[in-house]
Amino acid sequence: MRPLSDVTSFFGRKTLTSVFAAALAVAINFAPVAPAQAAETTVFAAASLKTALDDIVTAYQGAGADKVTVSYGGSSALAKQIEQGAPADIFISASTDWMDKLAKAKLIKEDSRVDLLGNTLVLVAHGTDAPKFEITGKLDLAALLGNNRLAMALVDSVPAGVYGKAALTSLGLWPSVEATVAQSDNVRAALALVATGEAPFGIVYATDAVAEKNVSVVGTFPAGSHDPVVYPAALTAEARDGAAAFLAYLQGEAARSAFERQGFKVLGK
Repeated sequence: MRPLSDVTSFFGRKTLTSVFAAALAVAINFAPVAPAQAAETTVFAAASLKTALDDIVTAYQGAGADKVTVSYGGSSALAKQIEQGAPADIFISASTDWMDKLAKAKLIKEDSRVDLLGNTLVLVAHGTDAPKFEITGKLDLAALLGNNRLAMALVDSVPAGVYGKAALTSLGLWPSVEATVAQSDNVRAALALVATGEAPFGIVYATDAVAEKNVSVVGTFPAGSHDPVVYPAALTAEARDGAAAFLAYLQGEAARSAFERQGFKVLGK
């Protein structure tokens, strides 16, 4: 066998170097490649959106789009989580106030913001055949409650509760029922209290009542008794690639149909 020095001399150093380079290239080409991670969008959304938004996410992903994960809760709690650095890509609030707070702190992409939806505030009762009332300043809501509770979302922070307190105050009913209010972390929790019979009445959005079979809408609060219920949506300042596509999808026809089935008014940009 020739010594390596002879082989090197025989082929020439340049040729041998090329052989080694080619072998290295082959090794690199056949090295295991780590699979690319699928893109994912995280949405922080008001609890009242759950039924419609779950359907929308299912349709979006079913069409082969990126994964979307939604965290539901009171808009106030979600906004505070974003302020504290929670990794959300899109925020959908049930109130312009909480979106305004994030905008002021430069935690959203202002040019992506859109007033997406509108809603209506209603009084619901336990059961499917409760009698209806006209909600005016003459309604004796305290007498209807008796010794029972009025279910509401947190009246000083969660939008449904804030709207509800404002409506009752403008109608002159708040002083008579304030002590009976059972406050919940979000509007769906308040709805659950009525659905299970733990509270005979509650104040929620009309779309929440559609989502729960064991409650009846017994009255609608006059539009002028509270600020308009508007749901703004926006990309957060740290939104990842792909989030803009889902925000655009929320403004498209497929999403519109899902929102309208649930009773939302689609506002658009």
